[in-house]
Amino acid sequence: MYVRQLKVERKLSIAASRLALDGQAKAKMKVKTKAKAKSKKNLKSLKATVTPMWSQSPAGLSHAYAHSKPRMAEMKAPRKVPQKMLEDKDSNQYKILQQTILSNLECFQFLQQPEEAESFLLLHHNSPVKRKLLNVAAYNIVMRSWAKKGCLHRINQLFSMLQSVGLRPDLDSYAAELECLGRDESSTKAVQRCVQRLKNDGFHVDDLFQKCLFEEDEKEKVLRAIRMIQPNYQLPPPPSPETCQSALLRDFYSREKIPSYPKLDFSAQELRERFQQQLKMELNNAITIESVEATKPLTPQAIKARKLLATLRSQWHKSVLQSLQKSKHNMSKVNTMSGYNILYPYLCLLPDEEYVGIMLQVLDTLSPQGESLAILAKELGSKIYNRYITQRKLRSRQLEKVQEVYEDYIHLLAKDSQPNEYLPREYWEKLVAEAGFGPSLNFKDCSWPYMLLLRLGMHLLEILVQAVKVPRNILNPRLESKLIPVLYHVYSFRSSWQVGLIKPHPIFSQIVSDASETMLTFNSFVMPMLCPPVPWTSPHFGAFVLNDTKLMRYVDGAIQHQVLLEQCPQVNLHPVLDALNQLGNCAWKINQPVLDIIISIFNDKGNEKLDIPPPISEAPRPPVAPSNSSAWNKSQKHELLLCKKKAAEMHSLRMDALYKLSIANYVRDKVFWFPHSIDFRGRTYPCPPYFNHLGNDVTRAILLFAEGRPLGPKGLDWLKIHLINLTGLKKKNALQERLEYANEIMEEILDSADHPLTGRKWWMKADEPWQALACCMEIAKASRSPDPAAYVSHFPVHQDGSCNGLQHYAALGRDLIGAVSVNLMPCNVPQDVYSVVAQQVEEFRKKDAQQGVKIAQVLQGFISRKVVKQTVMTVVYGVTRYGGRLQMEKRLKEIDDFPEEYLWDASHYLVKQVFSVIKEMFSATRDIQNWLTESAKLIAQSGQTVEWVTPLGLPIVQPYYRARSTVLNCNMQNLSVKSSNSDQKPDTVKQKNAFPPNFIHSLDSTHMMLTALHCLRQGLTFVSVHDCYWTHALTVDVMNQICRQQFVALHSEKILQDLSEFMLKKYCSPGRETKALWQKKLMEQLSNVPKTGDFNLKKVMESTYFFS
Repeated sequence: MYVRQLKVERKLSIAASRLALDGQAKAKMKVKTKAKAKSKKNLKSLKATVTPMWSQSPAGLSHAYAHSKPRMAEMKAPRKVPQKMLEDKDSNQYKILQQTILSNLECFQFLQQPEEAESFLLLHHNSPVKRKLLNVAAYNIVMRSWAKKGCLHRINQLFSMLQSVGLRPDLDSYAAELECLGRDESSTKAVQRCVQRLKNDGFHVDDLFQKCLFEEDEKEKVLRAIRMIQPNYQLPPPPSPETCQSALLRDFYSREKIPSYPKLDFSAQELRERFQQQLKMELNNAITIESVEATKPLTPQAIKARKLLATLRSQWHKSVLQSLQKSKHNMSKVNTMSGYNILYPYLCLLPDEEYVGIMLQVLDTLSPQGESLAILAKELGSKIYNRYITQRKLRSRQLEKVQEVYEDYIHLLAKDSQPNEYLPREYWEKLVAEAGFGPSLNFKDCSWPYMLLLRLGMHLLEILVQAVKVPRNILNPRLESKLIPVLYHVYSFRSSWQVGLIKPHPIFSQIVSDASETMLTFNSFVMPMLCPPVPWTSPHFGAFVLNDTKLMRYVDGAIQHQVLLEQCPQVNLHPVLDALNQLGNCAWKINQPVLDIIISIFNDKGNEKLDIPPPISEAPRPPVAPSNSSAWNKSQKHELLLCKKKAAEMHSLRMDALYKLSIANYVRDKVFWFPHSIDFRGRTYPCPPYFNHLGNDVTRAILLFAEGRPLGPKGLDWLKIHLINLTGLKKKNALQERLEYANEIMEEILDSADHPLTGRKWWMKADEPWQALACCMEIAKASRSPDPAAYVSHFPVHQDGSCNGLQHYAALGRDLIGAVSVNLMPCNVPQDVYSVVAQQVEEFRKKDAQQGVKIAQVLQGFISRKVVKQTVMTVVYGVTRYGGRLQMEKRLKEIDDFPEEYLWDASHYLVKQVFSVIKEMFSATRDIQNWLTESAKLIAQSGQTVEWVTPLGLPIVQPYYRARSTVLNCNMQNLSVKSSNSDQKPDTVKQKNAFPPNFIHSLDSTHMMLTALHCLRQGLTFVSVHDCYWTHALTVDVMNQICRQQFVALHSEKILQDLSEFMLKKYCSPGRETKALWQKKLMEQLSNVPKTGDFNLKKVMESTYFFS
């Protein structure tokens, strides 16, 4: 497939590598790039080890999507670092180059090679150009390396070098010198001189222990040095904890009103044992579990295939190990000045066997359809990084300290411990402060640049592809016994892009299929936690015990979000951290009867109607190939393409379900937890990606709260109402009518519970069938118990917002008509905005039909709530008319009787009518949306990105920039990776279109977090799926009251006014006397906050159907 281009590109890439090795820059490579003008400059090669990073990856990335374009421009390589980039210290590119240097130095430090670290530093220090990339942190890393060896004269030289280039030593510089002095037990005079210089630079000795981050025994050595001149010196007390001053949480953080933290139903000893299980899993970095897929009876063929696979894996392990060692040997010989061995230190961080194990995991997870080269490379690079971080935490003794602190922390949660009036974050911080000595629990940021991860992953992939081979005749002895690669590098088209893929050879896929292996291997961080998560205490620390987890998830290579979080005062982040800790501390267990039914259907060819994917054996068969492939006609080729596409989709869905069900089955007898993080808008998500409560109907049905609570007097009624909500029936009926309906069909409910697969199967007709079945079973158990009110239920009951985005808009604009439509106003029955819009559109259609409009006549009888629902729901989140038309078309396609030839005209007509109705119904909403859109447009046109701060204090920036391609040269293929970062101009269209939905998402997240925190104070179990809140049946009424109180409290703040003031201050610099025309226009726009209506917000407190 495109072999000629593959060969040409490969030859060019190898030639380029050789030329780069010789320090030449004359080879022309075919790459896809928009910046043609820049690419034509014939620049000299830099001789530093980081040359390849500069020449091929000058930018951070936003999309892990690599591609090459069939039509390629020419570009000379390697390129020199542009002088302008080195001068702009705030640019993304500058920061990433700096990060690359620091990463290399940290590798040498970890490898305990201070000589190599210093040589690498000198390469940059001695070059007037490259020296500009060095900061104090680079010199400090090398100082710390020498401090471990007690080499004071080397540290003194580094101080001189640092000052010779105009840099000032910081606290970390002095900490390294004092550590060396303390390690070597030097003369008191040397210590006195060092302390005097520290004071002359404006620091205080106490600052060392309050602001520096230490590893291993560094803190003790610094203290020993200080006590050589001040024998009675005591560590300064930790700073007093700050209290969040948010008006929304004044009562929550009031020390007078704090009740004890809710206890889990575990003793301290049980929690310690669970912590050890979690630690063991994370130390292994991976876990192998049994698949739920039914295994065929072990046939002789399967036994033979498994033996064959075991033999092959053993051979592959040896050959990959040899190839890796050979590659490292060749790299070690290369002159360090050439730049080729940029990767060498990264290939020495772990034992060779570990690299091989990580590489061979690719073979276990690769689908027969193959996987994108860039995705595989990123995964491999990230696995090496995660393993390195684990080793660093072990080496630095950080793990020891985490273990000690966690042992005490569990007393906050254990049922047999004294109550503590602390939040998890506060209690953890208190324990860390009391621990005093030992390493810091935060590392200095040591993340590797995205391009480095890609380059490392690509190198490992190249080794794997070259080393893993299989005899061609292994399944067919009649063929020659030639060795052929197991993995192939091929190209495929995605739209107009040509994408590199790694595909397994059909022989390997056949052996794997025949072996029918039943074990799955997962990274430890994709599994639910077996103990309560480590509480979030900062943007860098929390969630898993060892795995590196970021508080805010963002696109690869983006650093602006992390910078904002670093600059934000930590006290402002406390509400967000505390809300995440509250969500993460909810303990879960598996609903075993429902899981067993799902697994039985999964293993019996699945059921697409019940959302259980069938196996790939059920995929449609492709047409029989004629003897001559050129004889295929167009329709046969199209049919073959559709069959392949369907097979790929089925495989993907089947594997997703297999992973979820296998993980659920693994924890079927365990209690587990989901640590949470946030996206850049503040919306919360569980960290484990496959199996969690944000999943589909199947996943949610098999989850129960680990903690049980009696139903109480109204709990059974809430279970019945919840069941009717899950069916999708009676949406327009009052709660009492839903309850009465549930009582009328109790026979069906009980039949579903008792005979789910053999009875009348009423549950299968529900909108959410699996959750409905689980609820039927819970109702059956409760109603049959001697005292339903005393029945202990673990079942989560949901309360959903009524078109939540429009609820926030209506509240912001105090829009009375809009408020009534989305249930902010109390009504006897729920107002269904989707039905109202559908009715109004039908009225318009009738008028048009009477006037002879053809498409209006065709649409008679086809306009329903279901047709308009998605578009009405997403209008609030910024869907365009184009997007809305596609949604309408999709809904109309689902109607069997609708004439296909009218799909385009009908969807075009409907989207126009829906937008018109919404504009009329929600006038205040459109005004606010237009104000947000226009403001974002003007901000983006001024060359800046849109930023704001949520009412809870979380800083947010929209990461949308004009994308460009960055080329990464590799032997196998040049990767052209879409880069999008703060060095480029903002993407005006994305900035303006995304601002209204992102702003509303940040508000719905704020409302959820406020509800979570106040539910905590009331002792409720609470979790959420964005605007769907879960709690026990017993506490639904209390949660409903808190939910309404916090919505009213949130919207009683001057949200739009505060946003206007923040943006005026940020973008319009009110202090300046002269202003550019754009600035005046922006000031006028931001100052013109939309007027509000006269809706009384307090009415929400009385609205039954606000959340229901």
